[in-house]
Amino acid sequence: MKIDDNFYMKLAIDEAWKYQLITYPNPAVGCVIVKNGKLLAIEAHKEAGLPHAEINALKTAFLTQEPNSILKTKNNSSDIHNFLIQNHNGFFEDCEIFVTLEPCNHIGKTPSCAFLLSILNPKRVIISVEDPNKKASGGIETLKNKNIEVVKGVLKKDGEDLIFPFKTWQNKTCIFFKMAQTLNGMIDGQISSHRTKLYVHTLRDKIDLLMIGGNTVRTDKPNLDTRYVYGKNPDIFIYSRNKIFSQNIPLFTVPNRKVIVSDDLFKLLDYKFIMIEGVYNLLEILKDKIDFIVLLVNPKIRNGLNALNEIDLDFKILHENYLGDEKIIFLKRNF
Repeated sequence: MKIDDNFYMKLAIDEAWKYQLITYPNPAVGCVIVKNGKLLAIEAHKEAGLPHAEINALKTAFLTQEPNSILKTKNNSSDIHNFLIQNHNGFFEDCEIFVTLEPCNHIGKTPSCAFLLSILNPKRVIISVEDPNKKASGGIETLKNKNIEVVKGVLKKDGEDLIFPFKTWQNKTCIFFKMAQTLNGMIDGQISSHRTKLYVHTLRDKIDLLMIGGNTVRTDKPNLDTRYVYGKNPDIFIYSRNKIFSQNIPLFTVPNRKVIVSDDLFKLLDYKFIMIEGVYNLLEILKDKIDFIVLLVNPKIRNGLNALNEIDLDFKILHENYLGDEKIIFLKRNF
């Protein structure tokens, strides 16, 4: 392994985290391309159905050589794939390609990245983790069969952290907890910026079910929709023993979704990807059910409600991102 491998893989991993969860049901993946020591591309997979990280990076890298190429106008995976096969002219043969996850080996909504790389014949392909999805795996062998040098396991722990959410929703119902707070842990009132609210609405667009506590519904009277991003509105699960709610609360008037009022958590198993929006009370109740936490931290110090004294939970930080001045912290329970 060359000393720069860790540096470039870290760039790829950090780029992928910017799109974590937004790529559901696909994994978040990042890719970096270096040619003769020069950094040409830092890209990621941005949404299911759109080009994979490798395709985005290959396009960006090629355009550094031919900025006015017709490739600029191509956004469809198959179109980019076919263009590069026909017009690469050996451009990638002295490139090193760093990708956080083994290039896919199957044809799904997009063509096989491993097949394309095998034709472009890069100098090296450096991979953090192998694909846990058997349907898509096998890319490493495809590359090796074309005598392309493959390096595995670079920043493997960081790569495993990156695909942890993907692995949870591969095998079972995936439940994560979203909470917003100030720098000193205050949780009541308006906390998040408009930019962070856009991010939350984007998450709502991806999930199948949004869970919220009954007291919060009665107090805040929320919409719980995706109006900021014009996305789909997830079904709602109101966790409450008391089944009586005013039907004038806005969330009940949003069309094309189901609203469940129940304290039976087994009903969650009817859904695949679930976000819980809440604070410490709900976190304490559901702590054994959640897979990870998305904590949104506003850099303000304010008076207000704070952590409950009886809560005692330990977490591992998977990653930290920024949305403007606000921080997104991805946390995993330490069992």
